[in-house]
Amino acid sequence: MKNKSGKYRGLLKSYLHWPVIAAVIFTCVNVVVYFIDKRAGICVSLALIVYGISLGVFFVTKRSALSNALVDFASNYAQMQREMLNKFKVPYALADNLGKFLWMNDAFEAVVGKDAQRKSIASAVEGLEDFELQPGKEVQETVFSLNGVIYRMYIEKISISVGDLDIDLLLSGATSDLYAVYLFDETEITACRQELHDERFVAGLIYIDNYEEALESIDEVRRSLLIALVDRKINKYISAGNGIVKKLEKDKYFVVFRYRFLEQLREDRFSVLEEVKSVNIGNEMAVTLSIGIGAMNGTFINNYEMARAAIDLALGRGGDQVVIKNKDDISYIGGKSKQVESKTRVKARVKAQALQEIIETCENVLIMGHSITDVDSLGAGVGIYCAAKSIDKKAQIVINDPTSSVRPLLETFTTEKGYPDDMFINSAEALEMVSRDTLVMVVDTNRPSYTECPDLLKRTDKIVVFDHHRQNSEIIENPTLSYIEPYASSACEMVAEVLQYFNDGIKINATEADCIYAGILIDTNNFMTKTGVRTFEAAAFLKRSGAEVTRVRKMLRNDMACYKARAEAVRHAEVYRGAFAISVCPSENVESPTIVGAQAANELLNII
Repeated sequence: MKNKSGKYRGLLKSYLHWPVIAAVIFTCVNVVVYFIDKRAGICVSLALIVYGISLGVFFVTKRSALSNALVDFASNYAQMQREMLNKFKVPYALADNLGKFLWMNDAFEAVVGKDAQRKSIASAVEGLEDFELQPGKEVQETVFSLNGVIYRMYIEKISISVGDLDIDLLLSGATSDLYAVYLFDETEITACRQELHDERFVAGLIYIDNYEEALESIDEVRRSLLIALVDRKINKYISAGNGIVKKLEKDKYFVVFRYRFLEQLREDRFSVLEEVKSVNIGNEMAVTLSIGIGAMNGTFINNYEMARAAIDLALGRGGDQVVIKNKDDISYIGGKSKQVESKTRVKARVKAQALQEIIETCENVLIMGHSITDVDSLGAGVGIYCAAKSIDKKAQIVINDPTSSVRPLLETFTTEKGYPDDMFINSAEALEMVSRDTLVMVVDTNRPSYTECPDLLKRTDKIVVFDHHRQNSEIIENPTLSYIEPYASSACEMVAEVLQYFNDGIKINATEADCIYAGILIDTNNFMTKTGVRTFEAAAFLKRSGAEVTRVRKMLRNDMACYKARAEAVRHAEVYRGAFAISVCPSENVESPTIVGAQAANELLNII
């Protein structure tokens, strides 16, 4: 190649220098030959002279022809290179550091149009109106759709000297930083990816929530017809998406279908829930379903395990709903119907027997509720304490900062009444006493982050959960026993039922009965909300055990400062959109503003 001054440079320059270097080497050899033999030296000198003359003649006569040949080759090569780029099947273009197109080949021009020349990427390419080129960044990528075709735009920085730029690019104002822009058609591969995604295996479990109760509400001759109609509804619904339904038990179904169908079910909001509830052939109670779906969890067995976890979550939240576990995401559909109270206490008896076996095999029992312990959490803890004490197991209740609402109840458990000094401990003391063989009993919550001491759950292999709140995605992992009944009025109601079957029925004294009764009283708002037959049965058991309503009410009385704060919150309440009462609860001279605020909110619910 020749530079601007007309001199050769680069590899060609080195190539042309070799004949001269060879002449110098031959001259040195000629001198050495003279020392050996003069005749031989004269012969070599003559040959060297002929070589020099020939070399000079070649350089003089062939230099112009060589230069012209090199220019022709370079021109033809550049023309061929440009032609190849123009006809290159992959859309290719060059842009400056402002994102303006300087040059594009035919394939690129066919995609974006001829008028895109000298325009910026954002203005020239439809679908990339918000795109901004980031100067200095080596590689950038973006995906866009144009005329039904999906393209991936790949932008790569090219650093070259100004002298290497094409004359057309120089005239267009190009700088030393250019960007190569490629377009790749990914329509087919995107369609294949979507097809692969839609065809993935999805596992599901469908349970009938109230199988026994629904059958009991209808004549015996119609029971088989009711179940047949429910079976038909479920099979027809899943078969619409080419799914498979396998009945595992009388009230349990296993279903398999593609992920594509799951998207349709989401849009449909799983109408099978309402379709099954609409089945009525004289049954007083509507049939409800719980559905657990496992999808996008890798292997088939993982999807099935996720479906099992999802159905447990759906049942723990009260049933009549769908829970979908999709990798780390959990979604809920349905669950708006009122939870039906179970009239049978078989489940309570089974849980009582299981709890007794677990306590008998553990070393000691640590009981804790949620943080900021309330009366229901304390009462349930006291009930479990009574159960452990009845079979001579050491039990302690974890409470960090007792509030004013529970302090009067705590003060009744004195050493004079036979209760140990360490009946109530804090988290630090509990962590010193816990071992792998310790039973950690969680009451009135099922979220690990809500407990008084979450670290306790990590230091034991035995965990039992008793709660009446709906479950969500945050759950206590691998509990030995889980008893979650969203229809129950309170955790104290559940514990009172269990105590009646624990160790063939245990006796609790008046102090303990008062504490458990107080928990039911508070959570039901004096038996006015969320009460059922079993709530009053539990209260009757506690009354027989010595609970005194008047004594409990005295312990739950508020002081004057709390009463005034609650009255101020109600007095300054404002109604928003005819449905929301909003107020600010004063906290001055109030020990537990959170509790007072909750009481004020409860008062506002009673105002029209």
